Amino acid sequence: MLNLLGEYDCRLDAKGRVVLPAALRKQLADVASQGFVMNRDVFRPCLVLYPMPEWERTNTMLRRLNRFVEKNMEFIRRFTAGATPLELDGTGRMLLPYALVKDARMGNDIKLLGLGDRIEVWDAKAYADMRGEKVDLTSLAEDVMGSLGNDDGK
Repeated sequence: MLNLLGEYDCRLDAKGRVVLPAALRKQLADVASQGFVMNRDVFRPCLVLYPMPEWERTNTMLRRLNRFVEKNMEFIRRFTAGATPLELDGTGRMLLPYALVKDARMGNDIKLLGLGDRIEVWDAKAYADMRGEKVDLTSLAEDVMGSLGNDDGK
């Protein structure tokens, strides 16, 4: 099970490639050879890089949706539109899909965030702006995590 961690400053080269930081490549060692899928985030103007096993789990959830329910079909269509399979090249670089980079309004300076089972890819300025937004983390933590208790994740 993946537990991707860390916040990494990166730069897109002239061809739209990013070198995956060594620390992330190490964390992805068991799954990198299976490839990745990059997609738009559903909540924020950033991209999400799914290691293939996580993308397959996500697709399993999508397949459970009844495609004869219009909302379900609309979600599937919008969620999967633009999803692109990617691979690391021999030097640890990945070519980011131009259309997705454009949609996320990314410049050359980007931020990669390990989020457990996936990696968010942000424009560096957009990420800084998001981090600067006022959020009551105490209340958010209580609302989101307060009912979970201390069962050690079992």
